[in-house]
Amino acid sequence: MINGFHTIIYSDDPEATRAFFRDVLGWPHVDAGGGWLIFKTRPAELGVHPTAGGEGEVWGTVPTHQSSLMCDDIEATREELRARGVAVEDEIVDEGFGLTTLIEVPGAGRMMLYEPRHDTAYDLDD
Repeated sequence: MINGFHTIIYSDDPEATRAFFRDVLGWPHVDAGGGWLIFKTRPAELGVHPTAGGEGEVWGTVPTHQSSLMCDDIEATREELRARGVAVEDEIVDEGFGLTTLIEVPGAGRMMLYEPRHDTAYDLDD
């Protein structure tokens, strides 16, 4: 029934954002017409989180959606991204579910990079 999951990143500078995914990350893509690139993403998974924690801390409001880039080794990935000219925060935070930091996506703001410590769903059989 459902054969894919399409994600949209809104950007103040779409050309720079597309160049980041195309040239820096090297993601394959198709041109849907007029330079509107659609990228093949890596394995993905979807989590549904509450808007607030058990002690009242606010994690999000409805509607809020977050996209994150996942990796196996956050320190090595941070250094590889930096070598490619990506602005990556110095601090790596242990969030319990994984290790996180933030990267700057040109035209689209900051995006979480994380090394999960939980079982991942993207490699499950259908």
